[in-house]
Order: sequence, then structure tokens, then C-alpha cells
Amino acid sequence: MSRKIWVFDTTLRDGEQVPGAKLNIYEKLEVAQQLKKLQVDIIEAGFPASSEGDFQAVKQIAQQVGSSSNMMITALARAVKTDIDSVYNAVKYAENPMIHMVLGTSDIHVEKKFSKSKDQILQIGVDAVKYAKSLMPQVQYSTEDASRSDFEYLWKTIEAVIDAGATMINVPDTVGWAVPEQFGDMIYKLNDRIKNVNPDVLLSVHCHNDLGMATANTLQAVKNGADKVECTINGIGERAGNAALEEVVMALSTRGDYFDAFTSINKKEIINTSKIVSSLMGLDVQVNKAITGDNAFAHSSGIHQDGLLKSRDAYEIIHPTEVGLDDMELVLTARSGRHAVRNAICNLSIDINEKQFEDVFTDFLELADAKKEVYDHDLFILVEDYLRRHDKMANFEKHADAFYVLEDIQVISNPIFPSATIKVSKGKESFRASTVGTGPIDALYTALKEVIDVDMNIMEYKISSVTRGKEALGKVKIQVQSHDKTYIAKATHTDVIRASAEAYINAANSIIVEQFVPTEV
Repeated sequence: MSRKIWVFDTTLRDGEQVPGAKLNIYEKLEVAQQLKKLQVDIIEAGFPASSEGDFQAVKQIAQQVGSSSNMMITALARAVKTDIDSVYNAVKYAENPMIHMVLGTSDIHVEKKFSKSKDQILQIGVDAVKYAKSLMPQVQYSTEDASRSDFEYLWKTIEAVIDAGATMINVPDTVGWAVPEQFGDMIYKLNDRIKNVNPDVLLSVHCHNDLGMATANTLQAVKNGADKVECTINGIGERAGNAALEEVVMALSTRGDYFDAFTSINKKEIINTSKIVSSLMGLDVQVNKAITGDNAFAHSSGIHQDGLLKSRDAYEIIHPTEVGLDDMELVLTARSGRHAVRNAICNLSIDINEKQFEDVFTDFLELADAKKEVYDHDLFILVEDYLRRHDKMANFEKHADAFYVLEDIQVISNPIFPSATIKVSKGKESFRASTVGTGPIDALYTALKEVIDVDMNIMEYKISSVTRGKEALGKVKIQVQSHDKTYIAKATHTDVIRASAEAYINAANSIIVEQFVPTEV
């Protein structure tokens, strides 16, 4: 029978320990509300004893997010009375609150961090659990650095805190030291003993990614009996981060045949949650990151594109819509084959014969080498340029003149009067605008918005280096107000301002393309 695996999200506690990723109270509430939509089972909202600000944030989350939901709200405490009181006073407003405390069990922690005996540390843990249990029915005890602990002492501690009233036992791989097979064996033995002592106690794992095995260790733990997984969105967290929630959830979902386990996560909210966390914390997701990276469902290899067009399961094990994306993306580059380019042209309802296509494909490869990524509006222009050169435009509707082209640009950046002047053409028409803004990019996009007659708003903007400091990638996410649809467009150039402008224009042209493509009924 398939098992329910509890998902404990610690993005707002462990994830926030990333340098520079500190959130204010309103940002924490926004993330917590999104985690509620994602339907995680438990939110660890922070470490209230660390500061008054964090205490207030945890309290607000308990009141506003946890008061009308069965989702559990918890926060971290050390095994000391003042920390436990702080957690209690912050989370008690939730419908389903829990106190979570942590204390080390490895020789390194006991002897070097605490300078106490093992018996002393064990007694501190027991006393802390008894006190927490007097305040609240749900208590989780984390055996910090469990993967490097003497097994029998680890078990002695777990058995003692269960007798003291702990309802969840968390076994952390605190420094990412574990390897899957050994970690799985340890969880198997602990699970067997815990279920014999008290079958109602949940066994949890919290894995760090120092050796790149956090997700693998977490999944191995599930396979060997763990009831609960502690994760963060995008795998963020201390040092190299934690097990990524989206990876663990989608592995359990996609390979249900192997794990025989499921979660209650609303998978369609995964991408939304990833983007909100990334944006608010200022932490970019690496492009090839599993599930939430920009390239996770993008295919540019001609071999892969050909296979996907013949049968999606040839190179796709997760449908993009499962995690909240529109669909797979066939990126047209110099590596794309004839099948992908031909398919893209057909999807645009452009009617050319095979001889014409072969000539256009040659032009496509030349453009792709120069531009790196080719958009739908580029295909219109390629085809029309070819047909014009060969006097074959008579029976072909002209579209190329409907697209915008950046002709010239000048941006002045200073703290007093940032301004931008642009020249944009559309067919034989030419448009100019000069505007000011709060900064150079704001001025630039204000000018472009003034001359480009497309109803759209910028939702996201990013500029990054794609070569050794020489070439920049501009990326924008655009929302069309009239039909609530989003578009993502990119452009590369050695000039970061021009890359930013061309990304904006590529997005506008993507919207224009849809006016030429018949809508299927």
C-alpha cells in the first residue's frame, strides 16, 4: 500500500541562512502564503529566539497563514527553556502548532561543541522535550549531526526523547557527510526500532548537499522507512544547501513504481513557488537545475527535438504542465535539426515547399550562429527575405514589416538624471523616444514602452554574463494584460544595455506573432 510522505518545508528557516537572503516580515508572509498553496504539510517559519524581527515574523505566519489551516506551523529552538518559550509564544496562534528543537548527538558535537559528556547531553534533551511537551502536544526532536553519530548512542537518545513525549524524530545529515546506501541502512534500523517503541512517532530526515547527495540521501531514506522529508525550495540553505523540495516530490511522483510513496504537494504550484522564493531572496536558480531551472524542460539538440516531435516520451519523463509550466520548449539554435525548424515554421502557418525550406534552413543556420537563439518572428523575417530575393512573394502574406527592430540606443546613467533615447523601426516606419527613469534600465524600458504599441508589462528582468565577462544575456518576463498570458524572451550582446533592449523587443515581437497564427478551436 502506497505511503503518505509528509513534506516539511524549511525555506524560511534553513533557506534563509544563505548569506544575503534575509527576508523582511512581509516577504516571509508572501512565501508562507505560497507554501500554503503548494500544500506542504509543515512550515518551519524561522528561529524566533534569534531576533525580535524573526519572532514577529513567525508569530504573523502562525496568525495569518496557520490559523485557518490544518497545515502545521513550527519554528526552531535549541534545547534550552528560553528558546522553547520563544517558539511556543510565536507558533501558539496556529491551528496546528509544533515545537521543533535540535541538539547534537555526534562525538564532535558532544565533546567539542558542548564540552559535556554523552549522558549530560542526553539528559538535556530529555528535559527539554518534557518541558516542550508541557506546553504543546506536538514536539519534534532533531538529533543534529546524526549521520556522524555512534549508532547506539543515537538510538539511546531517540528512545529516551520518545519516552519523554517527542512525536517526531528528525535525523539530520547536518554536514552532507552521508552516502545513500549507508544512510538508508541507518534509517532502516532506526525505523524498525522506533515503530516497535511507538508506531505513531514519525521518522524524518533533513539532508544537506555538501557532496551533492542531499536528494539521493532523502529518497534513500524514504525507501527505507522515513515518514517525513525536510526540504527547501530550489535546494537553498546553509553552505551547499538542502534537499530540493521539487526534486524529492517529483522523484516520488514520477517513480511511484519504485518508491511506493506519495505526497500531498500541489505540483502545479512548484514553478510559481520557485520563482517567488528566487525573486524575493535574490538567489538565481541555475539554468540546468532539475525541475525549476530555465532549461529543465528546454530542448535544443536536433536529435532530442526530432525524438520529441515523434514521441514525447523519447526524451521527456515529466510533462512540464505537471509542475506549472505551459509546455516543453524547443529552443531553436544552430544545433536544431531540420525537423524542429520545419515544425516551427508549420506552427506559424507559413506555407513553403521542401526546396524553399532547404534554402531557408541554410539561412537559419547562418542566423543561429550569429544570434544564438532564433525566435518565431525571426522565422517570418527569414522566410520573407528568402521569398523576396527569389520573387516569390505574390501568394505569400507579408508579415515581416509588423515586427519591431532596434535601430539605435543611447543611455545615460547617473544618480541625478538617468535617461534613455531610442530609435526603433517597424517596416518603413521609424519611432523615437527620450525618457528619464529611476535608473538606466527603467529609463530604457519606459522609452521602449512609449514607442512599442503592444499591451504588456514587465514582470521580471535579469541580466547576466554568458561568456568570460564579454557577453551579456538579457532576459525579460512579460505579461500581456488583455489575456493574462506571460512571455519570456532573451537576447545576448556585448553591450548589457542593448541586450536588455533587444530582449524587450523580442518579447513584443513574440506577442505580435500570435496575431498571425490561426487559433485552433
